[in-house]
Amino acid sequence: MSAQESCLSLIKYFLFVFNLFFFALGSLIFCFGIWILIDKTSFVSFVGLSFVPLQTWSKILAISGVLTMGLALLGCVGALKELRSLLGLYFGILLLLFATQITLGILISTQRVRLERRVKELVLSTIQNYGSDPEETAAEESWDYAQFQLRCCGWHSPQDWLQVSILRGNESEADRVPCSCYNSSATNDSTIFEKIYFPQPGRLGPRARPRHSTDLCSVPANGHIYREGCAKSLQKWLHNNLISIVGICLGIGLLELGFMTLSIFMCRNLDYVYDRLARL
Repeated sequence: MSAQESCLSLIKYFLFVFNLFFFALGSLIFCFGIWILIDKTSFVSFVGLSFVPLQTWSKILAISGVLTMGLALLGCVGALKELRSLLGLYFGILLLLFATQITLGILISTQRVRLERRVKELVLSTIQNYGSDPEETAAEESWDYAQFQLRCCGWHSPQDWLQVSILRGNESEADRVPCSCYNSSATNDSTIFEKIYFPQPGRLGPRARPRHSTDLCSVPANGHIYREGCAKSLQKWLHNNLISIVGICLGIGLLELGFMTLSIFMCRNLDYVYDRLARL
């Protein structure tokens, strides 16, 4: 066996093993998405958060899992069976993904101001319409989750929530904000995490309201809540995690480039190996 044939064989099994790993990873992602879609209650108990936008994420995970499995299957079969058509298709899809990521990166960097303005409009619209439609809660749950994770309240400040009629107080009751604004580190209550994860009457104080059909889980705005707006918290998070984000993006890009290089090298050299074998 010549050096080129040995190299081609090594690339073949390298592509097969790594794509087999990504096929298994895609299967796990898909199963995870289906689990959320079918059995929402047990998943909520598992993650411990009652305001995760499960319906949206379940579909995203399921679709991502199927796409990952399909791409990995192309690489596995194409490499193992040495099929140029499948290897070419595998290279083409990876090239399309890579080009899409580069395009998105350029658009984000050049349209950053417009993107920030659009995000701000979407968030403020979600806040203004909070609780207006009990059947459409995906955007509200997503924003609740963002507030909980970023430890913030509102876009500019908690004052944003005071414009929402359903949360506005009256002469006998103070203004309110969603439970995701509750600052668990401001008290020494040992059951505080239960209060945030699974809001129920009496656990966020005597005046906490659970979220049922038309009710919202809310706490007094003058209580223990986050005072910083999410715009500042998001900027801080991006600044603190910029290196990690860039590193992950570069890692994914280099991985795609590596697989593209190996697949096209194998695809171009299959004819050479077959010709040598035919002459023997």
